[in-house]
Amino acid sequence: MLARWDKPWRRGFVMIKKMAAVIVGSLLLGVGINVFLVPHHLLDGGMIGLGLIAKYVWHVQAGLTMIVLSVPLYAAAWFYYRPFFYNSLHGLLFSSWMIDVLSVLRGVVVLDPLLSAVIGGVLVGAGIGLMLREETSTGGTDLLAQFIARWTNWNVGIIIFVIDACIISAGSMIIDSVPFVHSLVVVTVVGAVTTMLTCEKTMGV
Repeated sequence: MLARWDKPWRRGFVMIKKMAAVIVGSLLLGVGINVFLVPHHLLDGGMIGLGLIAKYVWHVQAGLTMIVLSVPLYAAAWFYYRPFFYNSLHGLLFSSWMIDVLSVLRGVVVLDPLLSAVIGGVLVGAGIGLMLREETSTGGTDLLAQFIARWTNWNVGIIIFVIDACIISAGSMIIDSVPFVHSLVVVTVVGAVTTMLTCEKTMGV
C-alpha cells in the first residue's frame, strides 16, 4: 500500500522543489540584473546578456527579448530532447517576466561599479545555479549548455562561462558604454557561483 503512493509523492515533491527553485532563482535574477547590472550598463552572458545588449541599444524589454531569442533553441529541444523543453520552459517564462517586472527596482541602490558587478554576479549566479540543480533553467544558452554538458560530461557552469565571455566581448565592442572589465567580473562571478551550486549535481551527488 505504501509503495502505491510512493511514486506520486516523490513526483509531487520533485515538482515542488522545481517550482521553488524557479521562483527563488527568478527573484535573484531580477534583483541582480535590475539593481546591480543595468544602472552601470554591465553585461552578463547568455540570453540575459543578449537581452541586456538589446535593451542598451534599442531600449526594449530584456526579458521579452530573452523569450524571442530562445525560440530556436526551444524548437531544437522539442525535436531532440523534450525533457529539457518541458523542464526549462517555465523557468524561461517566469524569470524573463520577473526581470521585466522588477525593472522598477532600478536606482534604489547606487554602488560602485565593481562592487555592483560582484554582488550582481553572485545573485545572478545563485539564481541560475538553483534552477540548474533542480534540472530547470532560464533556457536560452543555459539550455544549450545543458545539451553540451549532457553530451560531454563537462560541468555546466564552465560551459556557461565560456559562452558568456564570448557574448560580453561582442557586447563591449558594439556598445561603448559597456565596461568590459566589470562585465568580465560579472561573468566570472556568475560562472563561479553556478559551478559551486552545480558541481555536486554534475558528480551525481
